[in-house]
Amino acid sequence: MSTINRQLRLKTRPEGLVQRENFDLVEQSLDELKDGEVQVRVLYISMDPTNRVWMRDIPQYMPPVAIGEVMRGLGIGRVVKSRSSRYSEGDLVQGITGWQDFLVFHDSAKGYVRLPADPGIPLPTLLGACGMSGVTAYYGMTDIAPVQAGETMVVSAAAGSVGSIAGQIGKIMGARVVGIAGGADKCRYLVDELGFDAAVDYKAEGWKQVLKEATPDGIHVNFENVGGEIMASVLSRMVIGGRVALCGLISGYNSDGRPGDNFGVIVMKRLIVRGFLILDYTKTKEAVHALAGWIREGKLKAEETVADGLENAPVVLNRLFDGSHKGKLLLKVASDV
Repeated sequence: MSTINRQLRLKTRPEGLVQRENFDLVEQSLDELKDGEVQVRVLYISMDPTNRVWMRDIPQYMPPVAIGEVMRGLGIGRVVKSRSSRYSEGDLVQGITGWQDFLVFHDSAKGYVRLPADPGIPLPTLLGACGMSGVTAYYGMTDIAPVQAGETMVVSAAAGSVGSIAGQIGKIMGARVVGIAGGADKCRYLVDELGFDAAVDYKAEGWKQVLKEATPDGIHVNFENVGGEIMASVLSRMVIGGRVALCGLISGYNSDGRPGDNFGVIVMKRLIVRGFLILDYTKTKEAVHALAGWIREGKLKAEETVADGLENAPVVLNRLFDGSHKGKLLLKVASDV
């Protein structure tokens, strides 16, 4: 019998939060593999803010997902069939799997990484702390805006997949780390479990004063994930010559609005602001080795929030924007085979 593959294809471009109605759930029979092709059972899909960016028909670093196309997404899966000498049944594969049950690709395709059948690290962690999120945090903290021992660093979206790792790396480097997150529970999590020195609840009244009190000597490094009012408030506390790693502007991803103009404070404080994408870095093995080492040594904690069901992907993605998750947000598509 032929294998049935369910796919979520973009039907309409969302306005505001993503809706199930923006996608068609399509069932398709998979053809027999051709020479060089590999069939992968998708196990986990990474839920990332960039998914929302890819749905928008605007200039961006990759072409927008076309209407009628399988929704683009990073994931990890297990090879179940292979007519390739490079991949064997049982191999783990990480890369752009898309929002679907099965991925079929030719072994000449770029962007796929073959992993050991038993990597020794839980699969969700491979997509989170040791995946794109962790690697992004690693290079943001070691290359884009390196923090020094004794300096003060502020991380926005600090309970998220990238921010939580960036803040912990700051602690490993000897910095005083202040996280900004939404809700008292997340703020307690940052301090009590991840070891941040202080946390600011941006949903609480008077949070800007709390930020001021948490950074009495100013802010030397800002790892920015949010933009908007939060970024403006952090920049106002920066020391002269402070450094900003501009990783994302998630506050504007569900709207057509643009981030506020903060150029004035950038000029006055002579700030060094560098935007970056993980696509800029090809030496990911260095980062993964360091991250995995810190996890094994107990210096770095990996947290994942795992939801179930391919059909739920559009709704699950919105959890990135309503704050109802901690750490890396993942969608479990299937149990390991």
